[in-house]
Amino acid sequence: MDQFRRDGLVFDVRDSGPPDGPVVVLLHGFPQRNDSWNAIIERLTAQGYRCLAPNQRGYSPGARPKRRRDYVIPELVADVGALIDASGAERVHLVGHDWGAAVAWGVAGDMPERLATVTPISVPHPAAFLKAIPTSRQGLASWYMYFFQLPWLPELLLTRGQGKLAKRSLTRIGQTDEAAERDTRAMLEPGALTAGLNWYRGMPLLDPRTATGRITVPTMYVWSDNDAALLPKGAYDTEKYVKGEYRFEVMSGVSHWIPEERPDELAGLLLDWFAAHPTT
Repeated sequence: MDQFRRDGLVFDVRDSGPPDGPVVVLLHGFPQRNDSWNAIIERLTAQGYRCLAPNQRGYSPGARPKRRRDYVIPELVADVGALIDASGAERVHLVGHDWGAAVAWGVAGDMPERLATVTPISVPHPAAFLKAIPTSRQGLASWYMYFFQLPWLPELLLTRGQGKLAKRSLTRIGQTDEAAERDTRAMLEPGALTAGLNWYRGMPLLDPRTATGRITVPTMYVWSDNDAALLPKGAYDTEKYVKGEYRFEVMSGVSHWIPEERPDELAGLLLDWFAAHPTT
C-alpha cells in the first residue's frame, strides 16, 4: 500500500516489512514527514513487523485542505482510523512523535479496540499538558504555539531566505543540520507550511474538556529530559490519565528529536513493549 483515502483526500504512506507481520503505525510530528521514521522502520521490519508511516493531513499533497477547522484532532484521529482499516489489521501498535503523539493519544481514547499498544513520544497526555501550561514553566516554553496562531506572519518569517530562520530554529533545539535541511526543504513546498501550522491553529476550536479522558490501552510514554519544548510537569503527570497498563521511559540528555537521535534505544524499547502485547 502506498496510499489510502478518506473523504476525498489522498494520503501517501510508506508500507515496509512483511505483509503478514504485526502492524505498527508510525505518526510523525511538525515539521517532519514519514522519512523521520526511517531508522526506526529499518530496525522494526528486521524483526518481522510491518510498518505503516503516513504523511499525515497537510503533509501529503493530496490531503491538504485549506481551512484550519479541517485540522482539528477528531479529523486527524479519523484519518488514522481510515489507515488502520485500509491496512486490513484488526489491531495495531500505534507510535507517534510530537504532534503524532497528540494524535496517538486521541486514537487511544476514541478507538481503543483497534490498538494493542500506544506509544506517545515526547508529548504528554493532552490533559496533563494543558494543566502544566498555567502551573509550570510550560506556558513559557510553548510560546511558539501562540505565535503560530497569527495569520501569514509565521509563514513569512519561516520561509524567507529559503527557510534560513526555520533551519536555524530547528538546529537550535537539537536537530542535526542534515535533518533540519530536509525538513525545511519540505516546508517550502507550496501550501505545506500553512497546512502544518493549521494543526496549531485548529487547537482553539476544540473544547479542552474533551482532553480529560483516561486511557485504557497499554501505554508506554517516552520522554527526554533535554526537550526544550516539553518540560517535566506534563511528562510526570501523564500517569494520572492512564487507567490501563502504563510504562514511563525517560531518555537522559536527549533532545526533542528522539526517533532520530536515539533510534537504537527507542527501537529496543518498542520491540520489548510490542513483544509483551501481541496484536493477536
